[in-house]
Amino acid sequence: MGDTLEFNEIYQEVKGSWNDGRLRFSKQNVVYKSSKTGKVDSIPAGELNHAQWRRVCLGHGIKLSTSTGHVYKYDGFRDTDFEKISEFFKTNYKVELTEKDMCVKGWNWGTAKFSGPLLSFDVNDNSAFEIPLANVSQCATGKNEVTLEFHQNDDTEVSLMEVRFYVPPSQSDERQDPVEAFAQSVLSKADVIQATGDAVCIFKELQCLTPRGRYDIRIYPTFLHLHGKTFDYKIPYTTVLRLFLLPHKDQRQMFFVISLDPPIKQGQTRYHFLILLFSKEEDLSLTLNMSEEDVERRYEGKLSKNMSGSLYEMVSRVMKALVNRKITVPGNFQGHSGAQCITCSYKASSGLLYPLERGFIYVHKPPVHLRFEEISCVNFARGTTTTRSFDFEIETKQGNQYTFSSIEREEYGKLFDFVNAKKLNIKNRGFKEGMKGKIDEYSDSDEDQHDAYLERMKAEGKIREEGNDSNDSEGESDESFNPGEEDDDIAEEYDSNASASDSSDEGDDSEEDGAKKKVKKVKVVKEKKERKPRREKKKKETGGPKRPMSAYMLWLNSSRERIKSENPGISITEISKKAGEMWRQIGKEDKEEWEGKAGEAKRQYDKAKKEYLESGGGGSGATPSSKKESRKSGGKKKEEKKRKSSGGDKDKDKERGGGGGGGGGGGGGNDSFKSKEFIETSESSSDSDRKSKSKRKKKESDDEEEEAASTPASSEEESD
Repeated sequence: MGDTLEFNEIYQEVKGSWNDGRLRFSKQNVVYKSSKTGKVDSIPAGELNHAQWRRVCLGHGIKLSTSTGHVYKYDGFRDTDFEKISEFFKTNYKVELTEKDMCVKGWNWGTAKFSGPLLSFDVNDNSAFEIPLANVSQCATGKNEVTLEFHQNDDTEVSLMEVRFYVPPSQSDERQDPVEAFAQSVLSKADVIQATGDAVCIFKELQCLTPRGRYDIRIYPTFLHLHGKTFDYKIPYTTVLRLFLLPHKDQRQMFFVISLDPPIKQGQTRYHFLILLFSKEEDLSLTLNMSEEDVERRYEGKLSKNMSGSLYEMVSRVMKALVNRKITVPGNFQGHSGAQCITCSYKASSGLLYPLERGFIYVHKPPVHLRFEEISCVNFARGTTTTRSFDFEIETKQGNQYTFSSIEREEYGKLFDFVNAKKLNIKNRGFKEGMKGKIDEYSDSDEDQHDAYLERMKAEGKIREEGNDSNDSEGESDESFNPGEEDDDIAEEYDSNASASDSSDEGDDSEEDGAKKKVKKVKVVKEKKERKPRREKKKKETGGPKRPMSAYMLWLNSSRERIKSENPGISITEISKKAGEMWRQIGKEDKEEWEGKAGEAKRQYDKAKKEYLESGGGGSGATPSSKKESRKSGGKKKEEKKRKSSGGDKDKDKERGGGGGGGGGGGGGNDSFKSKEFIETSESSSDSDRKSKSKRKKKESDDEEEEAASTPASSEEESD
């Protein structure tokens, strides 16, 4: 057997909800770490004095009791784990793991036993259920009843609100009421906040970001009291998970963050973090409301009765001593500007992202704390709105994604090295390095190691710095930046479509520059797909037989007058509606009569169509005679158009040349009345008139030739 035993997916009940985690038994201690909150319970091996193995709803569980009066319960073990755990306890802890059965009879009367922080309800010396007294928020008494109310957990679907115990009167001891004795036993271990006595110290008018406002903070031995103008909050020290002291980017302010589980509530709002903002220049002299002996005995040198210094130092020092937890500060990370944080945006608000030694924390709206152990991978993404920034995405093992956007590109190198040094999985790492093992993938970033993605991002940043500050990057692709080139002239923006003649007038250098510009501005033109030829419309057959009517139409023609007479004043649309209703109501035998008539008409149509096609009809949709007529009519129309156009031209000439010249009929008389502009336009118009007249004559001669060539052919067809 090894020195340790480790178990995954071990559950701990917290106010009605099951939180999973990992449990490790070692020679020195028992350690349980919650996967949800990261909180660690460490039990020294020397304090264990009792261990029970029990059958519970989630398999098997272990109940551990310590000499200090604490009780820890862990569930989720298998039946086969009993032997190795029992042997490990005997060897290393000198404690025997005993099996204990639970009572499942369902009886509601028994014996109530107070054992440390638990109230056990036993039936025949077997435990039916146990109530952690730390979950009790209120205890009320009646004549023979005691009512326990419990703290609520937001993570549970169903919560236990209260339990009532009937306490029968006792005949033996009349001096003490059994109901009051029961209630006092509960209240001695219950998590009931009672502001008894004076506060250890008071901090006046502290600026709080969440919940927002100015609060007086009163420090009591077991809880923290926030007193504001509108709301009051009482925070037990047992709900404090972590303390953070973070410097602001301006180096003039400090954030003090208190992580809470369960959170404080205000209506439907939950505050998981209490964030205080301090100025570094604000000092305070503090005197504790305790004697020097009590301060030394309780806090063992962590605090003194009289203290002075910066306000944030006083608050953090007092909280550290009372909560008994370490204060987390930023590690060795240093951004591009020298600050220990990165300016970014989360959701709709701007804030600061602090890379810590074991996680990330974002301040302040909404505050987010992500531990490295719950991070699945990170991703560096290009900014959606501009290329001057990038996004940092974090994906957790539970499937949640957090995107911190609008990070300056200068922060990329520092943040990438930090993430790589912490051996986090980078989702979009360059694949040019090849698929290496997990060890190489998470290895530290050395100087000799080449990272394709990092080199590309640095090259792009260098190119953008060399270029001007205009927003022309939106219209160009990433390939348009050439790192080897020097800064181009400003004229590049306007001469992108310069012709070859312009570039040839300049020297050889300008030709080379123009060629480079042309290469950069070349756009890929997609080949146009050939359009499919349109289908020619079928010409209607004018000389062929008409198609036959359907049975309904034959019936409608015969019944239309009858419908009109039965419904005087009926419209055409109403006739069709009425006829449709009547046709649907006609019997099958009557319909067969009309269907027979329609069939007979169809046969006659087929016969006539066959004779029509055999006689040469239907080839082009018109007979030869109809062709000839259409040609003649077409020719007449053309002649009419020509006459109209020629007449219109003559009228225009009259309007232009008409006037006081008086009937000379020549251009000479008209020239004296025209200005220079009109003379120029008339000359151009006369030239165009001549050209149009010559074109018309040519068209007329061509039409006559076509008619002469087509006439014999048509006559021959008629003779045939």
